Amino acid sequence: MSIEDKQIELSELRRRAAELEAELNATSAATPDWPPKEFYTAYYAMTGGVLGIFGAIVSLVVNVIGAPLAGKSPLELIKVYLTFPIGERALSLSSENEGLILAMGCCLYIGTGMLIGVPIYLFMARVCGKNSTLVKRILVGCSASLVVWAIAFYGVLSWLQPALFGGNWITDPAVMPPWVAAGTHLIFGMTLAVLYPWGQFTAYRRSVSPTSGS
Repeated sequence: MSIEDKQIELSELRRRAAELEAELNATSAATPDWPPKEFYTAYYAMTGGVLGIFGAIVSLVVNVIGAPLAGKSPLELIKVYLTFPIGERALSLSSENEGLILAMGCCLYIGTGMLIGVPIYLFMARVCGKNSTLVKRILVGCSASLVVWAIAFYGVLSWLQPALFGGNWITDPAVMPPWVAAGTHLIFGMTLAVLYPWGQFTAYRRSVSPTSGS
């Protein structure tokens, strides 16, 4: 290939590169809504659900470890929560059924954590922003968790469980003391506060290398 042919080919490549760069710039200009300029609600709702799973696991482990210290079965909390889907007979499940109790209860507990993680993390993201201290996040997370506990237990379950199953075992202090439920939610909120930075949104930006001309 002669020098003249090479120069022609090089000019063609440069022209094509310039066209591609113009197309990329036009595509970027056609999507001005990215990254989102407002609060990214959908993202933080999804993140809250994911982190809520970890919050539920941590609070459950703490309860399983701490229950024997209070003279209770490690699965006592699981049994109480199982009264919502299966009623009073959940409290009388024997040790022979512990595998079933653990499997069903953990699924219910973690699923609940995923659900309540959404509003709690959304609230935390609104209030705390990206550069908040751990202390602030703990205060906000624990406060939001206690509000969710009060609404869920005494605003919903206090009448819904009796209406569906004929008893209020979850909110009955004789079955589960309020401080146990409140403490569980506090641990949940603290866990979200610690994991909070993992869920912060960082927009992906595509870098386009400039084409150098001759």
